[in-house]
Amino acid sequence: MAILKPFKGLRPPKEISQKLASRPYDVLNSQEAREEVVGNPYSLLHIIKPEIDLPPSIDEHAQEVYDKARENFDYFQANGWLIQDRVDSLYIYAQTMNGKTQYGIVGCAAVEDYMNGIIKKHELTRKDKEEDRMKHVRITNANMEPVFFTYPAMAEIDAIVKKIVTSTQPDYDFTADDGFGHHFWTISDAALVKEIVELFSKVPYTYVADGHHRTAAAALVGNEKKQNNPNHTGMEEYNFFLAVHFPSDQLTIIDYNRVVRDLNNLTKEEFFEKLEKVFEIEAIGSEIYKPNKLHNFSMYIDGTWFSLTAREGTYNDKDPIGVLDVTVLSQLVLDNILGITDLRTSKRIDFVGGIRGLGELKKRVDSGEMAAAFALYPVSLQQLIDIADSGNIMPPKTTWFEPKLRSGLVVHKLD
Repeated sequence: MAILKPFKGLRPPKEISQKLASRPYDVLNSQEAREEVVGNPYSLLHIIKPEIDLPPSIDEHAQEVYDKARENFDYFQANGWLIQDRVDSLYIYAQTMNGKTQYGIVGCAAVEDYMNGIIKKHELTRKDKEEDRMKHVRITNANMEPVFFTYPAMAEIDAIVKKIVTSTQPDYDFTADDGFGHHFWTISDAALVKEIVELFSKVPYTYVADGHHRTAAAALVGNEKKQNNPNHTGMEEYNFFLAVHFPSDQLTIIDYNRVVRDLNNLTKEEFFEKLEKVFEIEAIGSEIYKPNKLHNFSMYIDGTWFSLTAREGTYNDKDPIGVLDVTVLSQLVLDNILGITDLRTSKRIDFVGGIRGLGELKKRVDSGEMAAAFALYPVSLQQLIDIADSGNIMPPKTTWFEPKLRSGLVVHKLD
């Protein structure tokens, strides 16, 4: 059963909360981060992407960068920009997008739950990215950013959350520049905290929705500290890491699409001949076409949108991986026709989150940068859970969750 632990969070004063809260470290590059913090000394980006406070020529993985993260973290605390709560608390973090609000419980997940499979994952992680975040956790001795988890919805927890958010004012309540709303409550009442923790102990498994590298890094550093502490008891703060837990029935996964640079030396006619063997093809025209069901794809090429529907027998709906449209497209088109066999390393393909809209696919093809674009029907959360439960791993770039969590509304120290 899953562990949810209250903690004494570090939080910003309300008056600077919107300025301090930042996008996650991995959704913008160093230059974008430099531009985003102009005139804003409070942004958490100064800690999670500290290279922005060093010369542009610096290697973002240089030791000097990690040292700067620690320096900036100390500075934020000394200036009263991050203040530690006095009592162990849980928190509610709600996000609003397109009129829909999802409510997450913020608390610490257990390193041991990650190690023994209570926390389930659906993606592979890269060692270099793990090590980058591990260095960051080690030197700051904190989880600066939460990871995004989901769990099987529980009516009793939902009822408690609803009562809190409808009867009390949030500590933070703002709309970010992207139009998404962020709302945050502190739960410090010991009896209420205990009730939620006990209810959560009935949750059999939790699932990493977004933030696999941060999850792995946090758990591995915690495990390192355990191994290096001869007086380890299991109750030290390093045994736990920061997570926001959203009930499964409140989340939506949006599409994650593909653009390819060339047709593998095929003419357009040859390409279509091969496509017709595995897809029913319908020309739509110049109006954007969005896939409307599983195994239906949208393709844009030479100014025209097409509907592609995979023919019977080309997919396996009984296989949790084979049923995924990312698998169908990879096998039938990217691999067999275009010769793109490794989605992680190939320079001939790129990925576009559905939050950008299908107009972004059209733009990249019309510019001449890409030869064709493919839009996919979104993966369902149940598919994600089925794959994680079966011990399988999703293909690269399968899920896109939106809105992204803002970092900095609460921080977890490891001591």
